[in-house]
Amino acid sequence: MKKTEEKALVGVREIARKANVSIATVDRVLHNRTGVSAKTKEKIDAIIEELNYKPNILARRLASKQILRFAVLIPSVSKETDYWSAPLSGVLQAESEISSYGIQVETFFFDQNDKKSFVKQSEAVLRGNFNGVLLAPMFIEESSKFVDECALLNIPCVFINSDIPDKNSLCYIGPSLYHSGYLAAHISGYLLKENDKVLIVNISKEIDNHHHLLRKEEGFRKYFEDNHKVNEILKVDIRDTAYDSVKKSLSAVLKNNTINLIFVTNSRVSSVAHYLEEENIEDVKLIGFDFLTENIAYLKKQTIDFLICQKPIEQGYRGIMALYTHFVHASPIDKVYHMPIDIITKENHQFYRN
Repeated sequence: MKKTEEKALVGVREIARKANVSIATVDRVLHNRTGVSAKTKEKIDAIIEELNYKPNILARRLASKQILRFAVLIPSVSKETDYWSAPLSGVLQAESEISSYGIQVETFFFDQNDKKSFVKQSEAVLRGNFNGVLLAPMFIEESSKFVDECALLNIPCVFINSDIPDKNSLCYIGPSLYHSGYLAAHISGYLLKENDKVLIVNISKEIDNHHHLLRKEEGFRKYFEDNHKVNEILKVDIRDTAYDSVKKSLSAVLKNNTINLIFVTNSRVSSVAHYLEEENIEDVKLIGFDFLTENIAYLKKQTIDFLICQKPIEQGYRGIMALYTHFVHASPIDKVYHMPIDIITKENHQFYRN
């Protein structure tokens, strides 16, 4: 029999025939159940590999009639930033691909400026009898507590956008925050003269609890240290995210300092760009994060010089697919999947896809 014809016969019956075992024994191996000797399992696995057998996952899922429920716990889209519409788009894309496998996805939104809203929504998830969770751990203390409670209920969590390294998640899918900041500083090195001043801007109501901003700042500063740069680095933490507050804080800093470059640690770089335009300040370089409509508008006008982007749509998509792979295929998942760190400019933005 030719190899192509042999592959056409591939199935549990064919595997059982070649291994000279019962169909029930093959089924035990395929489902990782006990009751098969190591020698027999090794023989069956070899035949599965030889025949390139791919089980009919859809048929198996439909036959089992088991519903898998995944919860998604991410920030809501706000007037200040529409960043989270991108990961949500990825979640919805993944859901459309796997819903026929008996998988349901329910999304819970929280206010990224309000830890109480996170706690409320996380409690709703814990009451919801879900099999797995996709989580954006914005508030480190509250997120850590939530992940611990999920562990007690045997609910695996996938992290996107930012990680909690000391927590045993199923996996983390997102940027290397430290290296994102380090890259921003590397770009800055080409734009700065020896005596130029740099301003780091953190815009968040929960800066101390938003560890992802601080890890970017850590990476940024480390580049200057590693490369013996003597530029003075100032910092301003803006805890009221409304534009009037951003304007007031920036005005106070720029009144007393000549700033040559501003690094904004999140997607709210558009607020700083707005201020620079409003005040007709044209000699300050500006670097920030994320491929958002408002940010791109300022990038095209070169008010923003560089945007660092890390494929948020793909983060949401891969997060759901990691849960799917874990539960449906019982396949191992890479503990960390770092997204590429992309540098977006006026010249290449039209070719970028989140």
